[in-house]
Amino acid sequence: MTTHLIPLLDKMIGHRVLVVGDVMLDRYVYGQVERISPEAPIPVLHIQREAMTLGGAGNVVRNIISLGGEVNFVSVIGKDQAGGDIERELGSLPAIKPHLIVDAERPTTLKTRYVADNQQLLRADREIAQPVSTDIEQQILSKVKSVLEHSGVVVLSDYAKGVLSDAVVREIIALANTKSSRVLIDPKGRDFARYKGATLLTPNRKELAEISGTPIRSVEDAEKAARNLISTYGIQGVLAKLGSDGVCIIMRDEAPQHFHAKAREVFDVSGAGDSVLAALALALAGGLSYPEAAEIANIAGSVVVGKVGTATVAREELAHEMMRGAAREDEIKLTGSAQAAEQAERWRKQGLKVGFTNGCFDLLHPGHIALLRQARAACDKLVVGLNSDASVKRLKGESRPVQNETSRAAVLSSLADVDLVVIFEEDTPLELIKAIRPAILVKGADYSVDQVVGGDIIQSWGGKVVLAKLVEGQSTTATIARMNTAGTAKKISNA
Repeated sequence: MTTHLIPLLDKMIGHRVLVVGDVMLDRYVYGQVERISPEAPIPVLHIQREAMTLGGAGNVVRNIISLGGEVNFVSVIGKDQAGGDIERELGSLPAIKPHLIVDAERPTTLKTRYVADNQQLLRADREIAQPVSTDIEQQILSKVKSVLEHSGVVVLSDYAKGVLSDAVVREIIALANTKSSRVLIDPKGRDFARYKGATLLTPNRKELAEISGTPIRSVEDAEKAARNLISTYGIQGVLAKLGSDGVCIIMRDEAPQHFHAKAREVFDVSGAGDSVLAALALALAGGLSYPEAAEIANIAGSVVVGKVGTATVAREELAHEMMRGAAREDEIKLTGSAQAAEQAERWRKQGLKVGFTNGCFDLLHPGHIALLRQARAACDKLVVGLNSDASVKRLKGESRPVQNETSRAAVLSSLADVDLVVIFEEDTPLELIKAIRPAILVKGADYSVDQVVGGDIIQSWGGKVVLAKLVEGQSTTATIARMNTAGTAKKISNA
């Protein structure tokens, strides 16, 4: 049980972390493949949409912000379109002060992934993986000096693209030590001597094996390798990221603590290390102990590997994950719009067809059950959009709803045909539909296809609108009317 950690999440909010490292732009090109090129035996991708997000050290930044922290971010970009895209992406984030240095002599690191049917066809990288020039090094250090006093924790996100040269790493560690700031480093390569004097390193199993020269087959192997790093390079501790074995925190002169990975299906390990590092840094900035921070970081990693692509973890998701052992299945079904969209993407990656229906579902009756059964029969996973209390009141009048949104969500979540429940505040579920992107949209047959909100959007991306048969005489309005009639009759008979 990890519910004891939930109150500690509040201590992570609002603290500022300094992040220095290699920022990248992750670009995704999505489409369909329907034929092979006549020019060569390769698939022809018909492009449908594109998306981009911050990668590398930028993903650490995104995770810190999504967990409630604030960031000073120092990195290097090229004088190119990708660099401009990174500036715009950072500008759209709250609680961040970017300090980007433009180096016209090198391109911005760009990774473009071409995806069809949730499978990558190709990844194309544009980068120069060489140390930055002496002039750029001095600019980086100048930026770090200007903001270091505002950060009790410094994160060096090293992707070996050149921003964290040997000179930059050594100088930042020295500067941080004079300010009593802790330095956390996600290391790369075989030369860990450059990290001498840092507070904590966060190598994964492969990196730990490479630097130690021995396989890491067990937690004991990881501890032994970590102890050697601590004594050899004068660091205070190591957080060993061991994949399916969770994490192990080994601090100088303290007993190691091992936190097992939470059992869940793994979809994508991309960026999981960034989420672990971000959660660890923010927890330490909030005054949590090393074991507490490591346990929270382990949970953050377990959440992210259940997502698709380079992803972040939110504070609410951490709390939700911490509650999983104590929560009933129906409680887990209630989620927010962003989380529902991510879950829908995971289902699509599994080849499952996602369906959506919506309504007030006030006083659940046989008509509702019939609608939900027909909706579930048309898809593999069903998401139900539930009008909030305020939304129902606007649509149905001041006397509605009879049951509040919490009660209505609990009843819906208890049904086997329902996989997720999302409460929405708007009068229509249009924005929710856009976020979830279902393949099937289900409404009652009292509508026509052209009247269904979101029907045109669903059809534009190849989805289908299904009109469910109604159960005659069943509606919440009619039920309330019968209740009122019965109540009036009873009053008359008792008069």
